[in-house]
Amino acid sequence: MKSVCVYCGANFNGDENIKKAIDQLAHTLVNQGIELVYGGGSVGIMGLIADGVLRLGGTVKGVIPKFLMDKEVGHKGITQMIITNNMHERKQKMADLSDAFIILPGGFGTMEEFFEILTWLQLGLHAKPIGVLNVNGFYDPLFMQMEVMVQQRFLKQANKDLVFNETEAAVLISKMQNFSATPDEVWFRDRNLT
Repeated sequence: MKSVCVYCGANFNGDENIKKAIDQLAHTLVNQGIELVYGGGSVGIMGLIADGVLRLGGTVKGVIPKFLMDKEVGHKGITQMIITNNMHERKQKMADLSDAFIILPGGFGTMEEFFEILTWLQLGLHAKPIGVLNVNGFYDPLFMQMEVMVQQRFLKQANKDLVFNETEAAVLISKMQNFSATPDEVWFRDRNLT
């Protein structure tokens, strides 16, 4: 992995455990020579992860739509800023630039990005690893919902297992380095999830 896209919030709730996890992720990325690709913001968790990687001498590529840059939330000090026309172009560009994806705490936008890139993996549109850095159990309810989807036969266990769920950045990156995509595509044929 030469580059990792981090999906995360444009807000930060001040939680020191989240701040510590962001710092650990920044250290892990820089120590392994992995470039950060992210949404280009200077605020919230986005700003914290970008600043953390930059402070350690790492490379940061931001991708932001023009309308957000115009609102002055774009980070002014990153290695490279790519400005897109809209959100769709932004997400495609971030995916194209990245070898893997990590999800940190966030809101609706983070969830939307996570599920889109996960759906693309399930559909075989890419074969890149996806990992959730699950700080303080933030994403425990989401993984419980995925389990409900499996139990009620709306999701294959093999596809649920495509996502790494870890609490430590170094462990998450290590598992992602050894990822091999094996989505279960049988549902394309018979639509039977049993």
